[in-house]
Amino acid sequence: MSDLVQLTKDKDVAIISINNPPVNAIGPAVSEGISQAIKEITQDESVKAAVIIGAGRTFVAGADIKEFGRITSGKTARGPGLLPLLRQIEDCSKPVVMAIHGTAFGGGLELAMSGHYRVGAPGAQVGQPEVKLGIIPGAAGTQRLPRLAGVAKAVEMCAQGNPISAQEALDSGILDQLIEGDLLSGAVAFARAVLEKPVPKTRERNQRLGTLEQNAPIFAAAREVARQKQRGMIAPLAAIDAVEAATRLPFDEGCEVEKKLFNDCLFSEQSKALIHVFFGEREVAKIPDIPKETPIIPVNSVAVVGAGTMGGGIAMVFANAGIPVLLKDADPPALDRGMEVIRKNYSSSVKRGRFTQQFVDERLRLITPVLRYDDFDRVDLVVEAVFEGMQLKKEIFGELDRVCRPGAILASNTSTLSIDEIASATARPEAVIGTHFFSPANVMRLLEIVRGKNSSKEVIATCMQLSRKLGKVGVLVGNCRGFVGNRMFGPYRREAQFLVEEGASIEAVDQALYDFGMAMGPLATGDLAGLDVGWRIRKEFRHLEKAGTRQPFAEDRLCEMGRYGQKTGAGWYKYDESRHAISDPELADSLRKWSAEAGIPQRKISPEEIVDRCILALVNEGARILEEGIALRAGDIDIIYLNGYGFPPYRGGPMWYADTVGLNKVRDHISEFHRQHGELWGPAPLLRQLAQEGKTFAEYHRSQNMTAA
Repeated sequence: MSDLVQLTKDKDVAIISINNPPVNAIGPAVSEGISQAIKEITQDESVKAAVIIGAGRTFVAGADIKEFGRITSGKTARGPGLLPLLRQIEDCSKPVVMAIHGTAFGGGLELAMSGHYRVGAPGAQVGQPEVKLGIIPGAAGTQRLPRLAGVAKAVEMCAQGNPISAQEALDSGILDQLIEGDLLSGAVAFARAVLEKPVPKTRERNQRLGTLEQNAPIFAAAREVARQKQRGMIAPLAAIDAVEAATRLPFDEGCEVEKKLFNDCLFSEQSKALIHVFFGEREVAKIPDIPKETPIIPVNSVAVVGAGTMGGGIAMVFANAGIPVLLKDADPPALDRGMEVIRKNYSSSVKRGRFTQQFVDERLRLITPVLRYDDFDRVDLVVEAVFEGMQLKKEIFGELDRVCRPGAILASNTSTLSIDEIASATARPEAVIGTHFFSPANVMRLLEIVRGKNSSKEVIATCMQLSRKLGKVGVLVGNCRGFVGNRMFGPYRREAQFLVEEGASIEAVDQALYDFGMAMGPLATGDLAGLDVGWRIRKEFRHLEKAGTRQPFAEDRLCEMGRYGQKTGAGWYKYDESRHAISDPELADSLRKWSAEAGIPQRKISPEEIVDRCILALVNEGARILEEGIALRAGDIDIIYLNGYGFPPYRGGPMWYADTVGLNKVRDHISEFHRQHGELWGPAPLLRQLAQEGKTFAEYHRSQNMTAA
């Protein structure tokens, strides 16, 4: 028997323990161990029933995801997988009870469903999250789940991939009983209680599969939800097809349909991209020169300076994590407005069912509005969140240096400005760091953590760990204008504006990028964020622009007209009271007139050119960032763009997307744009190098650590 599976006995009940830390992933060795244990208990007349349980903190949290990469790369042939083991368990003549705590996800739930009964701890979760990796359940999950939970619940779980609680699993028929107290002793008692009962095989339970007439609206609605909420993804629709096969075909034939759909998904570019994302989100936490044992500074209280949109949202982030917050603004009406917006946001969350009123009341009590710095000497971390102006930020940091206790972390929410220059206003630059939240801060997952040249390892490690506590994906970036996300976003939106100035309609530009998979088009995104924000930044940095280099002008004209976007009712689009975008023919006429005055010829521009101009501008700047060490890895850039900028997850991020296109092709496209549009399109040296060597961004590793310069 495998070292990862132990077989013991409690009198007449065998206990099969899976012990493959940290999450008991079910790979070949675990499968072999369980199979051997089932053979032994089948032959042991003293054993009347069996319990399968996970050792440690969980049941089985899924399969070994690295195995998928080995299969698609040809290093491992895909064999029969878990199916023979699950049938062996199901065919066991003695009742097998699955005892679930922690999580039973993916292959873990498929294993659990092969048992004759399932019991669970009240805090357990079960789910089929495979679609989040671009695949579907591949060990009869789509065939057994509807037989236990019914068609509607099975479609929801397989197509959306979200876990459900133990109570919901009990209510839907996946679990047979919740066990309060010790799970193992409760599961053993349950096993003894069912000794005289029939041994039900899940694959033979057809009572909940419904009729064609009953199921048709369920599948139609699920497909519509998938097309809207998981736009462009193939796995959710494949999962629905597989569950539908369970309702129309005998079990074995349904498994064949599932197998084909699983293979189609597994070998797709989408699956490879989403598996890259899965590992990328874990990789960003690893900083080569910050050892795991680096001391962490306790953060038990926080202050936020600035009660505007960002400051209020950041205050909510800390309060939601249970950390008390002082929210400061020098202007009493602004502070009142900020608190009112926070209350409205929480009220909206209660109406949507995201939070309970009790949770909201507790969080609001954690936020204390203040007009002075009086209690700042007590906090462990301050986040400055005023508007993007270096002089103001330096004034605030000088004051924070005076009032905050030694050891407190001083963080700026700047989106573009130099952390080193901000830190120069203090006598403690080692305590200064950038924490660039994304708007709305209480919703967006991304947190760019900006390393200054003097930021201490303890401060960096603390902020990286704190990001997880806040429910954020923290990515460490170097210090430069715009850091990673906004530095790349500049060329992306620059090209969108150039395209409009050259004759593409505003709607055509946004539609082409939306069809590519972006959450919003680049011009609509500007309207949402507020065009005045970028305008203010452009004015701040205008002295750094190279004379004679083409710069977009249309957005500055809009700002001069007071068209700042949604908040003023007009930007690139007009907006009604509900902030729905409406095309503006008068603006289209103005754009043609402005372009004529600037001597820019008008032409027809294809959706393909729109996508290439915008996306490859991202990639080219990303290559420069990677080579300069502003980002540690290409994957870090991808995670930033997936979590902060609406890049389609199934394309893996801009750098992964470039790798899938092929860096030779990307270089050639960019070189052609360079010939057509001038020096802004000079191919990044790293892109040229990797294309020449036949390598990818994913393979590139700088020899030195991140730069903070």
